Amino acid sequence: MPESLSPAAPLSWDQLQALAAPEPDRVRGATNAQAQLRLFCSNESDVRVTLYRDHHAWCPYCQKVWLWLEEQQIPYRIRKVTMNCYGDKEGWYRQRVPSGMLPALELDGRLITESDEILAALEAAFGPLERCLEDPEVRALRQLERRLFRAWCQWLCYSGEAGPASEPAERHFDKIADLVDGALATHPGPWFLERFSSVDLIFTPYLERMGASLSYYKGYGLRHRHPAIDRWFSALEQRPTYLGTQSDFHTHAHDLPPQMGCCLASGSEAQRACARQIDQGPWLPGEANRAPGPDDHDLAAAPGALPVLETRQLEPPGAALEALARVLKHRQSLLAVNPHAGAGLDQGLACALTRLVTGEACPPPAGSAAGLRYLRDRISVPRDMSLHGARRLRQALESTAQLDPAVGTPSRIPIPTSHRRDQDPRGFALA
Repeated sequence: MPESLSPAAPLSWDQLQALAAPEPDRVRGATNAQAQLRLFCSNESDVRVTLYRDHHAWCPYCQKVWLWLEEQQIPYRIRKVTMNCYGDKEGWYRQRVPSGMLPALELDGRLITESDEILAALEAAFGPLERCLEDPEVRALRQLERRLFRAWCQWLCYSGEAGPASEPAERHFDKIADLVDGALATHPGPWFLERFSSVDLIFTPYLERMGASLSYYKGYGLRHRHPAIDRWFSALEQRPTYLGTQSDFHTHAHDLPPQMGCCLASGSEAQRACARQIDQGPWLPGEANRAPGPDDHDLAAAPGALPVLETRQLEPPGAALEALARVLKHRQSLLAVNPHAGAGLDQGLACALTRLVTGEACPPPAGSAAGLRYLRDRISVPRDMSLHGARRLRQALESTAQLDPAVGTPSRIPIPTSHRRDQDPRGFALA
């Protein structure tokens, strides 16, 4: 930070822009959620595939196909479509796919829907990822994935308050998860087969969502309870393809209720402790967000509670500068959709970004905390940035909001549970 600048003053927008990470190569570089074209080592004339997926990277079936294309390095175009839960479906897509379902894929001019049929068509055109989908061992593991999915849905969506009524659903999920753990332990490596394969891609979307949702709504540590699943996630977190599509617990905890119909919290002390950490932080080691209140409990001290285990990947260099660049790119759109934008939010955002890149406390204008927290709650991973970039940004926004000198700052606007129209992609898509 320049010596002449007081630590209490925010950096200017020009100074912040000069610090931001440069735009990476979205087309030939690492897997990322912002690309509209992926070529790897090919030419655009080689593209035979167009993937239609959701704007926000929330759709698990889209993630499965997306990962397959990235792992196989098949050149493809991306067209992003609005999911019903966060906006109106585009008319052009309804004309192309009357059902509106996602994902869809165009291969050599032929349109295919249903993710399993898409994978089968891609496999027929480009060859399998390690083992054919119809291989007997692969088919058995695919059936196990569906059993786990059904057990998860039953517990998450139909079993609410902790107690005797919900225990059978929890025990059943735990039993099926043990079977998955056993399947992973069959081979010496971390994967379901001898090497990474389509089976791992098929399990990835929902195991990721299970880890997030069960921590938030049930206080259940999927990776703590099942060591082979933890080992599998740790290996995934070494793959750039996965890191480019990986979401975080906060995003999934709040994008799932409209998609699932509902997600029922158990209400146990462990569950409330996990949800509080995911929502309110701290998101970074060694950080503290606020003085304890009468309803606060230390996470490790809550009966049955486990620390929230979101990732074992160490933060890579440049996470803060990545977050800075992404906010600067969409700054005007972010201000336009924020209901608290009039309360000095632009300067408050500069204060938060100054904290992000310098670590210095920078008090925001009075009344800006609500707007900073509105943004904090609506960071979407990986649509906006990586998991680690989001952690850095959330912590900077919250730490800055706590310095708001106003008394009686407006309370945060809750994240909707029946829809996510607060995440309408219009205004951002063309940026």
